Amino acid sequence: MEESTIKTSKVTPRRPLTLCIIHEHPRVLLGMKKRGFGAGRWNGFGGKLKEGETIEDAAKREVLEEISVVARDLEKRGIIEFEFQGNPEILEVHIFRVNGFSGTPKESEEMKPEWFHVDQIPYEAMWPDDVFWLPLFLKGKKFKGRFLFGDNDSILEQELSEQND
Repeated sequence: MEESTIKTSKVTPRRPLTLCIIHEHPRVLLGMKKRGFGAGRWNGFGGKLKEGETIEDAAKREVLEEISVVARDLEKRGIIEFEFQGNPEILEVHIFRVNGFSGTPKESEEMKPEWFHVDQIPYEAMWPDDVFWLPLFLKGKKFKGRFLFGDNDSILEQELSEQND
């Protein structure tokens, strides 16, 4: 009689997050993260979902909390999975373009907003993956990707592809 082994599949924990970029060509609104994860970097606006919240509702809420503007029209542009070596959790980031908003962007305890010309985006002060996907975003492309980060936020593995909707 042969001995059989039972293999169990281990489910990797995923955390859905939102990221919104306000793009009014030829300028884009980014925020300097002042505290928490990503502090000291320019980024879009977004974060965690609250219980019972849709991804779109969370995206709009985060924009309102971080820069005091109401995002009226969101267009999903991409989804990127981020992994950090030594951490089993996958951050599943849903990326939106804010096509319309009301209000004037204001600094909060978490973010300091600033407009940048698309030719002067401060990639050197952003997450290292942004230089790969943000140009696709700015060209109106849809995309899907995965980045694995190692020590000192170095990119160990990356996959990025345009999507046809």
